[in-house]
Amino acid sequence: MRPDTPKEGKVRERRPGETDDELSEPLRTNAKESGLVMRPLSRTPNTMYALEATEYAQQHGKFMEFHQAAYRAMWSDKEDLGDPDVLGKLAEGVGLDSTELLSSLEQQVYTNTVMEQYQEALNHGIRGIPTFLVGNLLFTGAHPYDVFKEAMKRVLEPAA
Repeated sequence: MRPDTPKEGKVRERRPGETDDELSEPLRTNAKESGLVMRPLSRTPNTMYALEATEYAQQHGKFMEFHQAAYRAMWSDKEDLGDPDVLGKLAEGVGLDSTELLSSLEQQVYTNTVMEQYQEALNHGIRGIPTFLVGNLLFTGAHPYDVFKEAMKRVLEPAA
């Protein structure tokens, strides 16, 4: 989350080595090795509504379904997660009430919760999504399975 991103998002400059359908290295390889689809975006969205919608989904027992739908929408379908209509469509697709969701966004029902979570993350040194904490190892971004395997090995070895 970058609170300074304009509500309408901002143009994202293409990075060296990117194509319309593939990110630059090492993200391209990391995504493929992790089985993730990640297509470059032309715009960086303001994710505040998406994070609020995710909080709404969590409160209604649909966190994982909504999270996965939002991931696909952004990285596979290149949809704008800053657009409330996109979020409403995703909500309906996972069995949530889109009218209620859009009303909660308009009324900023989850804004304080999301901002408190954001501040807490910053206080713990978290600067990106996703961030993983395995034992005392903190790392951010998509990584190959072997990175997680090695992290778990380091954490579990002293206990063995």
